[in-house]
This record gives sequence, structure tokens and C-alpha cells, in this order.
Amino acid sequence: MTSKVIIPYDKRLSWLILVLAAWLTTPALAADEPDLIFQRSTVFKLLSPNDKLATYGVDDPEIEGVACHFTVPERGGFKGWLGLAEEVSDISLACRQIGPIRFKDKMEQGDDMFRKRRSLFFKKMQIVRGCDAKRNVLVYMVYSDKLIEGSPKNSTSSVPIMPWGAADASVQKCGEFIQ
Repeated sequence: MTSKVIIPYDKRLSWLILVLAAWLTTPALAADEPDLIFQRSTVFKLLSPNDKLATYGVDDPEIEGVACHFTVPERGGFKGWLGLAEEVSDISLACRQIGPIRFKDKMEQGDDMFRKRRSLFFKKMQIVRGCDAKRNVLVYMVYSDKLIEGSPKNSTSSVPIMPWGAADASVQKCGEFIQ
């Protein structure tokens, strides 16, 4: 006769909550939290938060002198307020050179530059970067994906690497920093 160890229901639930809390609080591997630039309400809700469009700014953590701005719809209502609403995949992106461009390290084509969850469990938004070596242009793409299926909705922005003022005579070639 074998004996089974039975874990009481409340301990299993406690364990699940602990694992879920640890997973939800893990930091992103790419850039830090973006800076909220502004929000505009798009749908009025009487007793709960409105649906909004929010515009954020984020600096590329691996390449000095490049910043991206993206606008995402944010669900209101009670589900949005509690963080339970699944956000839609409509995201726009614009990236620009804001100073002399300096590469901090080698990179791979399609590396994550920024990542953010768009639902409680499985959906996330990602900004990835690449290099068009022939034109010496950094290319950024934003898209969202789910564990099972992604969204074909995406947006692309290009940043030509140019000298920044008279003191910036040497322009780095992005192709030299691709692994």
C-alpha cells in the first residue's frame, strides 16, 4: 500500500498565488518603464475610468541618441481599472535620433528594445530593432503577440544614422554592431 501526500486546497491556492505574483512582478528584459507623455479619453464611461489613447516615450537602452514614442489604446471600465481587460493590438510607433548615436554593444537583428504586457496573462507588446546596413539606418518595429497567436498589426519606424552637429564628425555604421 502506498501513501499519498495530499496538499490541502488552501495551500495549493496559496502556492499558485505566490507563483503568479512572482511572475507578474518580474522586470522586463528590455528597456525600463516608458514615460507617459499624455493621454486622451476616447470613450466616456459614467461610473468607471474612460477608454483612452496613451502616448509614451522610451529611450533605446542599447543605443544612445535614439528615442521612440508609441501610442496605445487603454481600456477603461471596471475590467480596465482592475487590469483584467485585454488590450487591442492597435499601436503606432515613431522613433527619432535625439542626439549623437553611439552603440553600447553588439546586437542581433530583431532584438527586443522594449516589452510590455497588454493583458493579465498572455498578450504583450514588443518593440524590436534591426539594422539596414546598406543604408546605415536603424529600423524599429512594434507588434503584439499572444502565447497562441500573434497579431499581424504592426508599425515600423526608421532612424537614419546622421552626424549630430559639427562636433560629431564620426558616424558609426550599424552594420559593424550586428552579431
